[in-house]
Amino acid sequence: MFRTLFVAVLLAAAPAAAQQANRPSKLGDFDAWTAVTHTEGGQRVCYAFARARSVDGVPGRLAPNVMLLVTHRSNQRDQVAIRPGYAFARGAESALVVGNATLPFFTAGDTAFARDGAAVVAALRGGREALSRGPGPNNRGVSADVFPLQGFTAAYNAITRACPAARR
Repeated sequence: MFRTLFVAVLLAAAPAAAQQANRPSKLGDFDAWTAVTHTEGGQRVCYAFARARSVDGVPGRLAPNVMLLVTHRSNQRDQVAIRPGYAFARGAESALVVGNATLPFFTAGDTAFARDGAAVVAALRGGREALSRGPGPNNRGVSADVFPLQGFTAAYNAITRACPAARR
């Protein structure tokens, strides 16, 4: 009886333990940026993100819901994405402006992805702020979101250490 009860308790706890393992774990806060890690499909994923300091062009959006993210997986580096808080129209294009650099992004659903993540990361490392420009929902209007870059390099270094590149 005790053995059956023990096995039942272990089986009941297993899903909770698995769920706990997939919860994001904060690597640290770095000024305006936060670095986080979690497990996805048995692989460690690390990402750094900042919330928009200001949003413009689309009524009803809140800056805390608009994010700029950089993600590392063991076999994929410098995946840069912007989550504007709404879905883009199919085929929409957007851009991120950092200093004098205008960096192109393509869109899918509610996310814009950098065409060249390494170029975006290089610009973010040397910039003070990033301006995301793209079409509003249903291609109506233009959204303009400003992201602070204070702390980006420290957050980027934290995710790079936590999720090293796979050896070839």
